[in-house]
Amino acid sequence: MTEPDQQLHRSLRNRHIQLIALGGAIGTGLFYGAADSIAAAGPAIVLSYLVGGAVIYLIMRALGQMSVHHPTSGAFSEYAHRWWGDLPGFISGWNYWFNYIFVSMAELSVVGIYVNYWFPAIPRWLSAAVLLVIVTTVNLLHVRAYGEVEFWFAIIKVVAIVAMIILGLWIILFGSPSTPATGFANMWRNGGFMPHGVTGMLVGIIVVMFSFGGTELIGITAGEAEDPKRSIPKAINQVVARILIFYVGALIVMLAIVPWTKIDGTASPFVQIFDLVGVPGAAAILNLVVLTAAMSAYNSGLYANGRMLHALAHQGDAPKVLGKVNKAGSPWVGVLVSSAVTAIAVVIVGLLPEQAFMYIMSIATIAGIINWATIVITQMLFRRHLDPATRAELTFRMPGAPVTNWIVIAFLVLMIVVMSIMPQYRIAVVIGPIWLAVLTLGWWLSRRHKQTDSATA
Repeated sequence: MTEPDQQLHRSLRNRHIQLIALGGAIGTGLFYGAADSIAAAGPAIVLSYLVGGAVIYLIMRALGQMSVHHPTSGAFSEYAHRWWGDLPGFISGWNYWFNYIFVSMAELSVVGIYVNYWFPAIPRWLSAAVLLVIVTTVNLLHVRAYGEVEFWFAIIKVVAIVAMIILGLWIILFGSPSTPATGFANMWRNGGFMPHGVTGMLVGIIVVMFSFGGTELIGITAGEAEDPKRSIPKAINQVVARILIFYVGALIVMLAIVPWTKIDGTASPFVQIFDLVGVPGAAAILNLVVLTAAMSAYNSGLYANGRMLHALAHQGDAPKVLGKVNKAGSPWVGVLVSSAVTAIAVVIVGLLPEQAFMYIMSIATIAGIINWATIVITQMLFRRHLDPATRAELTFRMPGAPVTNWIVIAFLVLMIVVMSIMPQYRIAVVIGPIWLAVLTLGWWLSRRHKQTDSATA
């Protein structure tokens, strides 16, 4: 049991929860990684986002069903413990922490690129280090303060994307001071709508799914939500729809204004298109927004990591010290440990400034696939453990289950196959099984330690 003075505080309101999930999902994957996905799929990346969004929606409904029935900050780790077994629960919790460590590293790895837009002389690793210190400090405050910071970070992103879509539509229809109206013809020029075929669209989905990673934060926030049975379903239904609108709407505008072949990844695509069409000041403003977006997504990542270590400690799957909270209700040891590990990204950026994002993103994606598979499998086992009367009373369901569970699993397997044939992603496919083996060994050692302690007690 969790000691009363070591519990997290239920201080997050519905608006916090929705914007935390938006903050986690609208980050580097969209503002920077979109360049890689566009290069792979061309304009067909729009279809990649629609397919990926549908899969994420099903995963979120599976998680939401369990979160409404049993709200906890341990989320799917605790659910896997409860309805699947100790080993899956142990792997799920530590893998989620591992996943968000690399998501956080990915956010840190691109901060320097945005800062270099204004200050080319500042080393990228230095920008990453400064952001790490700022965000760590925020996460040691009261969770309500964290929620407010993330709320306003996410508001900036949402307003900026909406403004960019409106400005982009104006350029498409009426032109800019230095560019005539572009229309939508760029969507099917330069090789057509699907220049690299279905294969290109599938490769693009890898970056797409990394982009959508972060929506699972809704399950983590359940442990600190004031009214989880009302706020969690509302947040899931609204957030997924909004993310699809923002992603698909922004990409259609971007691909209509500038031929997809001109988006080269040297800067955020959002910044690059307004540089290319010559809209005064727009590129600089958007660069500030994408910098804020990276800060927001890293903020969400560190929040998730601290809470997951707290939950693992109270489940007996991590050292007890990681379960400590400060007077503000923040799991301060978990936050500091997660921040310290994430600092490895600063070193990677210093050593491999050009390749850092792609390597880190691919590892985060394979860990995300493990998380998502765990969620949909646990949800099937969750339903089997319920008696018929309780199952009938569930108010928030996964549509089409259990058929949709198997569709999601097949999609995730397809992602691994695609990653295995792509050189830049292959390292992640190798690391994934090694990481699972390390976690299995860790679980076995922890159980032996517990048995030894019980025998000598």
